[in-house]
This record gives sequence, C-alpha cells and structure tokens, in this order.
Amino acid sequence: MELKSKKLVFVGAGNMAEALVRGILKANLVEKENLLVTDVNLKRLEFFNQALGVKGVSNNKEAVLLSEVIVLSIKPQMMKNVLDEIAGVVQPGQKVISIAAGITTKFIESKLTKEIPVIRVMPNTPALIGHGMAGISAGKYVQDEDMELARVIFEAVGKVVVVKEEQMDTVTALSGSGPAYFFTIVEILAEAGVSLGLPEEISLKLAIETMEGAAKMLKETNEHPTILRNKVTSPGGTTMAALNVLDEKGFRKTFLEAVTAAAKRSKELSIIN
Repeated sequence: MELKSKKLVFVGAGNMAEALVRGILKANLVEKENLLVTDVNLKRLEFFNQALGVKGVSNNKEAVLLSEVIVLSIKPQMMKNVLDEIAGVVQPGQKVISIAAGITTKFIESKLTKEIPVIRVMPNTPALIGHGMAGISAGKYVQDEDMELARVIFEAVGKVVVVKEEQMDTVTALSGSGPAYFFTIVEILAEAGVSLGLPEEISLKLAIETMEGAAKMLKETNEHPTILRNKVTSPGGTTMAALNVLDEKGFRKTFLEAVTAAAKRSKELSIIN
C-alpha cells in the first residue's frame, strides 16, 4: 500500500497521535508536508511543528478538507462534537480511522452524511517506542484496500491483528489497557523488593529486566505461558510458595474481573455518545 502521496490529518494531537506520526515519519511512509494535526491546545500544535516538522492547525474542518485519510485521535467524550463539526465536509474518497475507545463504526457512520469507510482501531501506548499492539476492525463501507491502508499505518509503530468489531471492547480491555496492568505488576514487584531490603534502584531494575526476559521467552520459545510457568515452579520451592499465596488471595479471579470491568467501560463509552 503506497501512502507517500496521501494526505493524512490527525484530529487530536495527544500522545497516541504523536506516536503514530513519529512512526510514520521513521518508516518514511508519508512525507512531512502531507501530514497535518489539529488540536485546541496550541502548545501541542507548536510541539508538532518544532519537534516533528509537522504543521498543526486549530480548525478541524479546514484540516479535513485538505486530507484523504482522517485519523480521529480524540477522547471518546469528544467524538460527538467533533463529528458534528466535520460531518458536512467529509466526502466520498476520504477514509476515517478512529482510535477512540468504545466508539463504534456504526456511530461514526451515523454522524457522517456520506457513505464513508470507517475503520476502528485500538492501539496501545508502547506504540510510542515502536512496540505497539493494535486491533483493527472494519465498518460497513470498508473495502480490503482500506483495511490494508490502516494495517500499514499501525504496523509503523508495532503489530496489528484484525478482529470483528464486536470483539473490540475486549481488545481494548486486554491490549489497550494492558500496559497499565503490566506497569502495576512491575511497581508492586519493585515495592516488594524494597520492603525486603533491596535499594529502590536495584529492585526496580530487577523487576523490569525480569518481566522483559519473561516476555521474550514467551515470544521466542512459542510455548504456552502455563508450560513456562511450570518450568519455573518446583514443588515445595520459592515460586510455589508465592503462587500459593496468589491463589489463596484470588489473584486470578481479581485480574479477570479487572479486565472484564475495562471491557464493560469500553461498551459504556459508546453509549455516552
């Protein structure tokens, strides 16, 4: 999919828009002059211009008129107002990509006045360092070439899986929110190390490197996490002692409930609009 000559606008200049713009430029997918960002925060527009060489404007309608691909990189609560603002200027031939949690393609299509391809994407924050994971799903008017375009854009900052839209709330809960779960576990491990006598710097380093190594083992061995966990866990050993406490405290049940709550909230965000 050739993107170099296409004009892209990011409506919303937040962290994820920044990650995507950086990835697109690093991969040389689109020329700087064909990228545009919009935001009400003029400091963010100035940042994009000075740090990335990408022009920013505060007028959404103006930016949409100049673009072929419109990436809605805004908060879910802002979606209705932004769509009401740009609906009249979005034309056939343009494509819309939304990365707003919980917002369905059906909702976006209902706000637009033409039959516009709408693709829903849920990326995550490791896209900031080129190791993101994104789920993408197609709206009613999307063709294969539209999905390929979205795939190319998001593979610039990580990996992509295609899912049915009814699965996107789960993708949001698992992968979109997932880094926060991971950071929390690292935080807890580091705190435990400190409470047991380790210096904070060493404890945090041990936690981070251990988690990174474990993740690499999962990828490189291609073994199921249950198998790898069992290889670490000797009967009557230290790991078993720790896992027994987690089981007694209902760690697995609590974690499942947490991910379920995130998926539920994703569904609720579609109702807000």
